[in-house]
Amino acid sequence: MRQYARFFLMFTLLFSFNSLTHADAPITKRQDVQQFINKMVKQHGFKRDELITVFNDVKIQPQIIDSMNAPYEKKDWDTYRDIFLTPQRLQAGIEFWQANQKVLAQAEKKYHVPASIIVAILGVETLYGKHQGNYRVIDALSTLAFNYPKRSDFFTKELSEYLLLCREHHVNPSQYTGSYAGAIGKPQFMPSSYRYYATDFKKNPSIDLVNDDQAVIASVANYFHRHGWQMNQGIVQQAKVTEQAIHHVNTQYKKAIYPTNHLIQLGIQPLTASINPPTKAGVIELTTLNGAEYWLAYPNFYVITRYNSSPQYALVVYLFSQQLQKHWVAASNQHRYAYS
Repeated sequence: MRQYARFFLMFTLLFSFNSLTHADAPITKRQDVQQFINKMVKQHGFKRDELITVFNDVKIQPQIIDSMNAPYEKKDWDTYRDIFLTPQRLQAGIEFWQANQKVLAQAEKKYHVPASIIVAILGVETLYGKHQGNYRVIDALSTLAFNYPKRSDFFTKELSEYLLLCREHHVNPSQYTGSYAGAIGKPQFMPSSYRYYATDFKKNPSIDLVNDDQAVIASVANYFHRHGWQMNQGIVQQAKVTEQAIHHVNTQYKKAIYPTNHLIQLGIQPLTASINPPTKAGVIELTTLNGAEYWLAYPNFYVITRYNSSPQYALVVYLFSQQLQKHWVAASNQHRYAYS
């Protein structure tokens, strides 16, 4: 028995040593990584030895895979909503709005995106920069590109975009830290979004989404504008749905596909009155502690889902923006009365 225990201990130590050695081995030994490097050299003119140096320093992070498989968005609606709609986040949002009201007004005027939506996005994403993520972006994207097969194509593209972004900004790829998915800065832009939508009002050649609130606000507004946001249009309304009606719609569509009047005729009625609702809508279904909950989602709602595809995410951004708008107006009126 003692001999078996000694053998088992030696086997365990040997397995642990081999696993550690494998985990610490440079990923440049892998064929898929070598193919990626070759592609970046051929298509984008990178120097091979520089990329090898970058990837020799990459650390694959297995916990990132765990996070990808259990995101917040898989929680029920009640739990998810309560994570974000808190008095602390609301207070932080009003303070951010107060500190940046001129830039927010400028962004609203130029891009036709409400300040409340911009402030809500930044509050939900990073609590106004307090939680930007602690993973090196190069590690996160490499882990997902090479060790997460079901979304390898997407993250391989983002890894390519990230290297291009770093080259354009003259930044070492090991410098940026971000989320477990490789999102960067206060607005949590993926590298492709950073490259294509980041902007500011100063025409800086390198946009800083980590520290520059002016650039952060302009970039979020530009992102929503470019994805089709329509100022002063409805976003979403909670709906009452008959059991028969729900069988005639698909709640998984990623855009407003149904004529609004048709949904109403089916028996999908908004619970609140609306003025000039958009002519198209979708229907989303949420899982709550009390059963299913339904909402009529208009085109602007699906613009929010371009930021994060989860309907729960888009709805919590909308509800938070409503809270922000209500408190901002109340605070502005109080200030006005105090000096009248």
